[in-house]
Amino acid sequence: MIVVSSGQVEGKTIAKTLGMVKGSTVRARHLGRDITASLRGLVGGEIEEYTKLMAEAREQAIHRMEEEAEKIGGNAIVDTRFMTSMVMSGAAEILVYGTAVVVE
Repeated sequence: MIVVSSGQVEGKTIAKTLGMVKGSTVRARHLGRDITASLRGLVGGEIEEYTKLMAEAREQAIHRMEEEAEKIGGNAIVDTRFMTSMVMSGAAEILVYGTAVVVE
């Protein structure tokens, strides 16, 4: 599956537009990671525990979007965008969406 943020795929022609597809996941913080992150927050720097958590969430959301595109016959997704929102204290939703297409 080709996934791009642009409206076209370099070297390919869009033969058919299938419609919007999306994938999402909601992730909550983990107590063990919170303790480590709090300590790291005192001294400054990147909070690697949360960076890893968000990277995993993005990958899962992309995978779900790709599955949705495959179900409707797509082999690529163009105009891909991400959104993040807090759904409750300590939990965030990662949403990825784009347009499923068939490229040749």
